[in-house]
Amino acid sequence: MSFTRRDALKTAPAVALTASIPGLAQAQGKGEPRRGGTVTVHMQGEQRILNPALRASTGVYVVGGKIMEPLVDLDAKGEPTPVLATSWETSPDGKTITFKLRQGVNWHDGKPFTSADVQYTAMEMWKKHLNYGTALQLYLEGVDTPDAHTAVFRYSRPMPMDLMLRAMSDLGYIAPKHVYEGTNVLENPANTAPIGTGPFKFSKYERGQYVIAVRNENYWRKGFPYLDQIVWRFIPDPAAAVAAIESGQIQISAEGALPLADLDRLKKDPKFEVSSRGNEGNAVMNTIEFNFRRKELADRRVREAIVRALDVEFFCENFLYGFAKPAAGPIPSSAPKFFPKDAPKYPFDKRKAEALLDEAGYKKGADGKRFSIRLVPAPWGEDISLWSTFIQQSLQQVGIGVEIVRYDAAGFLSNVYKDWNFDLATGWHQYRGDPAVSTTVWYRSGSPKGAPWTNQWGWQSEQVDKLIDAAAFETDPVKRRQLYADWVKRVNEEIPLWMAIERLLISVTNNSLQNHHNQPRWISSSWHDLWLSA
Repeated sequence: MSFTRRDALKTAPAVALTASIPGLAQAQGKGEPRRGGTVTVHMQGEQRILNPALRASTGVYVVGGKIMEPLVDLDAKGEPTPVLATSWETSPDGKTITFKLRQGVNWHDGKPFTSADVQYTAMEMWKKHLNYGTALQLYLEGVDTPDAHTAVFRYSRPMPMDLMLRAMSDLGYIAPKHVYEGTNVLENPANTAPIGTGPFKFSKYERGQYVIAVRNENYWRKGFPYLDQIVWRFIPDPAAAVAAIESGQIQISAEGALPLADLDRLKKDPKFEVSSRGNEGNAVMNTIEFNFRRKELADRRVREAIVRALDVEFFCENFLYGFAKPAAGPIPSSAPKFFPKDAPKYPFDKRKAEALLDEAGYKKGADGKRFSIRLVPAPWGEDISLWSTFIQQSLQQVGIGVEIVRYDAAGFLSNVYKDWNFDLATGWHQYRGDPAVSTTVWYRSGSPKGAPWTNQWGWQSEQVDKLIDAAAFETDPVKRRQLYADWVKRVNEEIPLWMAIERLLISVTNNSLQNHHNQPRWISSSWHDLWLSA
C-alpha cells in the first residue's frame, strides 16, 4: 500500500474524537446574546418526513428538533435534563415510570400541551411506527393520564430508568394528539409541516430547495429563542455546499456532509470552527456486515481473516484525514459508561489473515485467488465509498476477489435487508446513548425480514440473545453495565458483523454563531439559545 500521508501524520498530534481542532475558537457565546437574525443550515439530503416522533434520524432531528420537543434531552455533561417532562420516578419493580409534565406549554396552534398528547404519541407513534421506538416500547402496555400533567407508563417487563431517560432524547418527541387523532398517522400533512412546542414554528417547505422555521413568540422558555428564523437549504452537490459555506451564504454544515479534503482545508481557516465538539451523542460506526448464507463467511476463521486483512488505522489516517479511529466493537469509546476497555480486538495482521484462510480450507489457487465475493456499500457517505474500495484492495492482497455492486438508497436497503442479496455490506451504525436503543438490534435474532439496520445476516446466538434481553430489563445500573461488557466480549469473539471505525460527525460552523455545540447532541437539539454576533 502507498504511505501517502502516514509518515507525516506519525509526527503530528492526534486529533481527539471528542475535541475540536486545536487552535480554533470555542464559540461558547462571547459577550451578551444578541436577538434577531437568520441562520442558514446546509442539508445534504431531503428528509421529507420532518416529524421526529415518527422517524428517528439525525437528518430529521436537525430540522424537526427545533420545532418539536422531547420529554427529556441531554445537558452539557451528557446527563438527562428536563424538557417537556419536569421530573420522573420509577416503581421498585421497574414496570411503572411516572413523568410529571411541564405546565403552561402550548402547541404552535395555541392548543395546550397535556398528558393526552404524551399518551397518544407513545401508543400510536412510538410503539407502532417509530424506528427503534417499536423495539424500545415493545412491552409498553399503556400510558395512564390521572391528570393533565401526569403520564404513567406501564410495562409488562421492567424498563430500566437510565435506558428510558437516555432513549427519550432521541425517541421521546411528542406530537399533538388533536392534529393526528382520527387520521392516517403516516400520511398526515403535519409530518411535513410539523406543529410542535419548540422555539421555532414551521413556516414553509419548498421541495428540493429549503425549509423555513420562524421564532415562536410564545415559547415556554421566556426570552428565547434569540434568532428570528432558521433556513435549511438542500444542497446535494458537495462542491456547491463548500462554496456556500465559504461565501457566507450558509453558516453551518452540521452533519459531516462536506468532502473530507475540504474539512481538512477549512480547519485552517480562522473564520470557521471545524469540530466534532457537541456531536458526542452522534457517534457513527463504519460497518462490515457478513451474510452467513455464504458458506465461506459462515466460518468464523474467514470473518476474522477479513477483519485482520484491513489496516484500519492506516485507512483512518490516510483516507479520513484523522477524523476517525479504529473501533473496538459495537460501543464507541465516546460512550464511556458502557465502553469495555478489554474487549477482544483484531489488529491488522496480513500473515495471520492468510494463515486463517488456509486453515479454513481456502488456499490460493494457481491464479492467486481463494474465492470471490460481492460487496454492497450504502450510498450515503464519502467515507463508505472509500471504505468499500479499501476493503476491495485489501482483500485482494490475501487472495479474496471483491466485486463492488452499488445501488441507490432504496436499492441498498432492499438488497441487504429484504432480499439478502449480498455477501459483504458496508454502511453506518449510529450509537444513540445506550446499547438497547439502536445497537443490540444489529445482533439480536428475530427482527422482521426487511427491517433496516437489524440482524438480517442469517446468524443467531442463543447466548447473545439472552444477554441482550437480560441487559434490556436489568434495572440495577452496575449489573446492566456488566451484562453489556459480557455481550461485547461475546459478539467480538463471534464477529457476526464488525464495527470497524468510530468517528463523530464533523460540523463546520461560521464563527459568527455563538453558543453553539454546547451539548452532546447539539445538532439535533432545539437551538433555543443560539445567537448571531454582529
